[in-house]
Order: sequence, then structure tokens, then C-alpha cells
Amino acid sequence: MKNVHFTTFTTKITDAVLTVTFDHGPVNIQGIAMLDDLSKLADELEQDKMIKVVVFQSAHPDIFVAHADTGFLKDMPTQAVGRDEVELLYLQTVLQRISELPQATIAKVEGFARGGGHEFMLACDMRFAARGKAKFMQMEVGMGILPCGGGASRMARQIGLGRALEVILSARDFGADEAEKYGTINKALNEDEIGPYVHALAHRISQFPSESITACKRAVYASIDLPIQEALREEAYQLYQALSKTPAQVRFQYADDNGAQNDMDNQHNWEQLVMDIQSVG
Repeated sequence: MKNVHFTTFTTKITDAVLTVTFDHGPVNIQGIAMLDDLSKLADELEQDKMIKVVVFQSAHPDIFVAHADTGFLKDMPTQAVGRDEVELLYLQTVLQRISELPQATIAKVEGFARGGGHEFMLACDMRFAARGKAKFMQMEVGMGILPCGGGASRMARQIGLGRALEVILSARDFGADEAEKYGTINKALNEDEIGPYVHALAHRISQFPSESITACKRAVYASIDLPIQEALREEAYQLYQALSKTPAQVRFQYADDNGAQNDMDNQHNWEQLVMDIQSVG
């Protein structure tokens, strides 16, 4: 990571948390340069076992990631093609790589995230937004197209058909509190709360084994697309992947030897105990 140069964002590693700060003047347009940088970032993170959490934020006081560069589509052919001829867009493939990273990914949104910027946020595992600053929109229908960076596909999975269609077809701005009600973000927070909240969450997750973080992601994402029996098989498969690479068995043995599960004080304090046991194994 130290030898990789990015032009549209900066990176900083603190313990096992990587913070990516978009800083691509004047308004963080999501163009080829940003997608190339994100692709290079994915190249690094897909092989990195030390980084466990990635937080995406912005240096711009009013914008998280703006819409996709209008140059993407103005030169595309206007002749309709058959389904068997369609290839994924570069925007789609890059954002899918972000979605499939082995690390937990968090979008900390403190400004506008419209169009492709909103779609980037949706590709992250978790999303938190600042009240009074964050603003969201999918405007594509008004331009004569549709969200084509995974917006239509991911939003339907995350918030349901009716709400996804309301967001997409209305092409209007909505803020953090409404986004929380829709389910496009995890939580709306006051401007002075979002930084400490995301920091605490990221650093808590970063204490856990990287292999179990990845296994959790794989199982949860698979559950969206698979029938329940196949999803349960995926859970079992990912369980064995984690057991083969983490100190889980040692920790369970330690807890059993100490009678931890039968102690009522422990039952009241699991939130801290799950952190304390990270020193075992």
C-alpha cells in the first residue's frame, strides 16, 4: 500500500483500519481517474491480510462522492443490443470489486452522494450519514437512463422493490433521516457524532480475526441471492473456512474451561467479553 500512488484520494492506516479520504477537486466527480484508483485499491486489499476495515470519507466539506462523470455515457452507442451482447460497464465492475473486498467497508457520508456516488455508498457494507449535511439522489431517470452502477440492483436488495422504485423514479434529494427510514443507510447521526461513532465501530471490528470478518461477509451476501437451503449450506461452508484459519476452537475451549457461559455476570457483559477474548489464541 505504501508504494501505490492514488490521484483521487489519500489513504492512512491506523492499526488494522484503512481510512480512504476522497480528495478530487473540485467536487469529487466519479470519473475514470477515481475508478482506476479504486481498482488499484482493490488490487491491494484483495491480497492484504493485515487491514480488516476500510472507512471511506471525503475531504470536501459538502460532497462525499459526486455523481459519475457525464463523459461516461455521452459517447456510448445509442443502438440497442441484445442480452447476449451486453458487457458490464467499468463502473459496475469496479464497484462490485469494492463490494466483494474481504475487509469490512464503511461509508462515512458527510455531504452529497448522488448518482454514482450514491451507488458507491451502496456498494459498501455499512453506511452512516450526517444529519444536515448528507444528501442523496438517483437522478438517472430524468436524464433518460437508469442507475447503472449497481444502484437499481443493490437498492432493491437492501430496501425492497417499492422503496427502491420510489428513490429511483422520483429523482429527488433526500437526507440522512429519510435514508435511515428507507434503509439505504444504517444510521443517521448528528454532525458531531458521526466521526466518533464510525471510529469506534471500525476499531472494534478491527480487533476480530480477518478470516471471520470475511466469512461473515460471504455468508450474509450469499443469503440475499440464494434459496434458504443453499444459503444455510453457504453458512456451514463459511463456518469451516473460519474454523480452519482462526483461533476459534482455542477460544471456545478457554471459555468452556472457565465456565464462562454459565456465569451470570458474564451474561451481563458479553459486549466487553468478546473483546477481552481477543487476547486468547
